[in-house]
This record gives sequence, C-alpha cells and structure tokens, in this order.
Amino acid sequence: MDIVTSYRRSQIMAGIRSKDTQPELIVRRVAHSMGLRFRLHRRDLPGSPDLVFPRWRLAVFVHGCFWHRHEGCRLAAQPKTRPEFWRQKFEANIRRDRGAIDQLTGLGWRVEVIWECETRNPVEVASRLSLATTGR
Repeated sequence: MDIVTSYRRSQIMAGIRSKDTQPELIVRRVAHSMGLRFRLHRRDLPGSPDLVFPRWRLAVFVHGCFWHRHEGCRLAAQPKTRPEFWRQKFEANIRRDRGAIDQLTGLGWRVEVIWECETRNPVEVASRLSLATTGR
C-alpha cells in the first residue's frame, strides 16, 4: 500500500528527470576535475549518451539503478503495485539501453555504463574514467 496519495505520487514521479541528475552531476564533476573534456547528451548519437568524450570515442551512460535495473543492487527494488506494468516498463528500458549500446559499438564507439550506486564513491568513478580514457 502506498503511503502517499495518488496525486502526490504523480507529483513525485513527474519530478524525476532524465538529465542533470545527481549521479550524472557527480560523474561530470569527477571528469572535469580530472581535466577530461566532454560533451553532454549528444542527440546525434544513439541513446543520447550522458557524457561523450570525442577524443577517445567514448560514450558514458549514467544509469539509475531503479529505472535501468542494476542487477543485484538494493536500489533496483521491484514495486509491489501493478507488477505487470512495471515489468513491461523495465523490460522496454533494458531493450532500449541494449539497442543504444549495440548501435554505438557498431559505429566504433566504446561505451561505459556507470550505475547510480557506483557514484557514491567518486574515487571509483575517477578510476573507471581514467581506465576508459587512458587505459591506465
């Protein structure tokens, strides 16, 4: 049973954004502090990656664990109400993500997915970005 009214739940859900999320801002801050330069949300690329590092032909997606179903993550809890609706929605998100990654790879781009829960450790994010951009 939901503890808020359906109107309030609608307001909460409407407030969830796809761009400039807190995890994305953390990754951007880390990348910038490392001296890496990037473009945001390039709409000419499949899936409109959150960060694009043209110099390394690297596309980075910062995925929310709940919406993109980070396997094994506690943040990817299954909603109890309307399970069929949520199952279809999550499956569509996963298919769309997989398609965008496959298309980018086919175009010669490397793809890195950073999960929301991983952004809690900026040192790990820096390590991942360093490895993806310089190979060290």
